Amino acid sequence: MPSVTWGVIQGRKERLVSRVIISDYLKSIGVVPDELEHLELPSSVEVMRERVDFLHRLGLSVDDFNSYPLMLACSVRKNMIPVLSYLEKLGIPRPRLADFLRRYPQVLHASVIVELAPVVKFLRGLDVDRSDIPFVLQRYPDLLGFKPEGTMSTSVAYLVSVGVAPRDIGPMITQFPFFLGMRVGTAIKPLLDFLVSLGLPRRILARMLEKRPYILGYDLDETVKPNVDALLCFGVRREALPSVIAQYPTILGLPLKAKLSAQQYFFSLKLRIDPDGFAWALERMPQIVSLNQSVILKPVEFLRGRGISGEDVARMVVRCPQLVALRVELMKNAYYFFKSEMKRPLQELLEFPEYFTYSLESRIKPRYQRIATKGIRCNLQWFLNCSDQRFDERMRGYYIEAETAGPSFVMGGKLEMPGRELVSEEEEDENDDEVLYRRTVSL
Repeated sequence: MPSVTWGVIQGRKERLVSRVIISDYLKSIGVVPDELEHLELPSSVEVMRERVDFLHRLGLSVDDFNSYPLMLACSVRKNMIPVLSYLEKLGIPRPRLADFLRRYPQVLHASVIVELAPVVKFLRGLDVDRSDIPFVLQRYPDLLGFKPEGTMSTSVAYLVSVGVAPRDIGPMITQFPFFLGMRVGTAIKPLLDFLVSLGLPRRILARMLEKRPYILGYDLDETVKPNVDALLCFGVRREALPSVIAQYPTILGLPLKAKLSAQQYFFSLKLRIDPDGFAWALERMPQIVSLNQSVILKPVEFLRGRGISGEDVARMVVRCPQLVALRVELMKNAYYFFKSEMKRPLQELLEFPEYFTYSLESRIKPRYQRIATKGIRCNLQWFLNCSDQRFDERMRGYYIEAETAGPSFVMGGKLEMPGRELVSEEEEDENDDEVLYRRTVSL
């Protein structure tokens, strides 16, 4: 059939001649035209030169043409200008259009009305902010090639079915849009089923996904399962895996075996903590696998500089591994208040190293002043390791209670959670899943 695209009706012979001329032109600028052999090309070399010049002005090179020669089969006026104008209208800056096309050149073949606009409408319907649309598309331009009623809808529906709040889907997409292109049956469901099989409650898993959707991008067989095996090999108890993962979900995607080997050796050499102690500390604060060793040494050296033996410092770190992540300046202030104002024996710090994890100004000082005023004699844990409500009740003397150990993986200070919830005595009325979630150090 003759083409009316260029306003010229050509016979078979003329079309063949034009194709040869255009092919020679493309070869002369370094483009390999083989993939264009069976496609309709413009009627003249001038039209092809216009396309090449237009794409050059955008910032694309001959190498980009050779990576995807089919972009040269797109009309400047019917394909390129409408699509690029729409992308600019969405908020993608013109200087970044070239990079966008390098990553997803197929967009030039798309219809704005039939294919691109429905995807954007779908994202807006999931509460992705209008201002975030260009950010989402630049991170994952392939989204513009999906049909809203296909993989994207299925992924969203499945995540909602496992407990993810619908209002959080939009922020999840903004942070990690790639899950919209993941198949439920082969990628998302097997990963989540495996995590549930480890003992991680679905409610906790849903909260993790809301705050850290990039977990969905971890490869189950290549990364997640080997990392779980590595934790077990380094002494983490199987029953402790849910709290370890809940505290530090990123641990599932790290090059974990190498990190654990390096940190265990460092703890043994510099901190005099044996592998069992390292495993115990790891359960209480899994973030230690990613801490810089020079950061770890600073609080340890501070404690040793206060006359505490290396063995006692090691026991303090195993009991409260959060010590190795503290700022030395804050530890100094807390220590001097302990020695100069409280005038307590050093043994109390050895028994309750969590003291250093509490805020001096907002908790230690005001609470100490209250018990000193009342003349109450108690240890550090009794007046620090409780909520404000429980402390007030103790000061009013409503009851006398036996001392109990705090949660195994929560050591001191206000415990911030998504939604800025705090650990408190309300836990007594909650189920085990909610207690685990609220006691998580950080998602």
